[in-house]
Amino acid sequence: MDQSAIQSLSQHDMAAVNDLINSQLRSDVVLINQLGFYIINSGGKRIRPLLTVLAARALGYKGELHHVLATIIEFIHTSTLLHDDVVDDSHVRRGKETANARFGNEASVLVGDFLYSRSFQLMVSTKSMRVMEILANSTNVIAEGEVMQLMNCNDPDTTEESYFNVIYSKTARLFEAAVQLAAVISHQPANVEQAAANYGRHIGTAFQLVDDLLDYTADVATMGKDAGDDLAEGKPTLPLLYAMWQSTGDDAELIRHAIENGGERDKLDQILAIMERTGALEYTKNKALEQCALAIAELELFPPGEYKDALVALAHLSVERVT
Repeated sequence: MDQSAIQSLSQHDMAAVNDLINSQLRSDVVLINQLGFYIINSGGKRIRPLLTVLAARALGYKGELHHVLATIIEFIHTSTLLHDDVVDDSHVRRGKETANARFGNEASVLVGDFLYSRSFQLMVSTKSMRVMEILANSTNVIAEGEVMQLMNCNDPDTTEESYFNVIYSKTARLFEAAVQLAAVISHQPANVEQAAANYGRHIGTAFQLVDDLLDYTADVATMGKDAGDDLAEGKPTLPLLYAMWQSTGDDAELIRHAIENGGERDKLDQILAIMERTGALEYTKNKALEQCALAIAELELFPPGEYKDALVALAHLSVERVT
C-alpha cells in the first residue's frame, strides 16, 4: 500500500479531523486565529492524527471519538513546534517561515500555550479519565524531553542511551499515545493496548531517527528546513555522535568542537565526509530500520484488514525517506 492508497482509505476520517481542527482553532482574539491557522495549515504531514484514525479503524472502532483524539494529538504536537522554534531560534519549517519568524517569539509562545490548553479542553470533553491520564502523562514526558534535549545541547559526551531517551520523551511518546488511545476507545484487552502503544513508540523513534539523518542529507525541498540545522545548533544527534565515536585525531576533535560550539554550518561538507567514512549515516539508517521492523511486529495482535495494512505501510514509509 502506497501513500496515495493510505490517503484514500483515511480520506473521510481525516477530513473530519481537519474540520474539527479548524473549528477548535477559532478564537475571538484575532492574532490567535492568524497565527494558529498559519502553523496548522503550513503543510504538515498530520502523521500522528493519521495513526490515531487508522489504528482506531484497524481495531474495529465505529464511533467518532477518534476524531477528537486525533485533533488533541495534533494540537499538542503543534504547540511543541511553536515552542521549539522559539527555543531553537528557527526561521524555516516545512519550507516556510516559522511562526516566530513571521509573528515574533512572544506571539508564538502564547499561541502555543493556547493550543496546548485547547487540547486539554478537548480532553475533558471525552469524559474519559483513562484518555486524560494517558494524554496528561504524555504531555508531561514531552516537556521533560524538551528539557533533556536542552541539557544535551552542546554536550559531546552525550551517550547513545541519553540520545534515545530524548527521542522517546520528545517525539516517540506522542506517537505512542496516538496509537494507544485508539486501543483504549475501542476497548481492547491490555495486551492489544500495549502492542498499540509499542507500535506507536517504535514508529515514532524511527521517524525521529530519519529526521536526524535527513538533517545532514536533505535540502529545504525535502526536509522543509535547511540542511545542517542540528549541526549549527550543536545538537548531538546520532549521526554526529557516531561519526565522532568512530573517529580519531583531527576528525574527532572537529566534531567535538562543532557540538560544543554550534554554528559550524560551513563545516557541513567536511563533517559529512567523516560521516560517510565512519558509516554514521548507514548506522543511523539501520537503527531506523530496526525500529520499523519492531513496529510491524507489534501489529501481530491486530485483526487483518486494509487498515492494518495501512499501518504496516506507514512504518515502511517512515524510513523509506532515506532509502
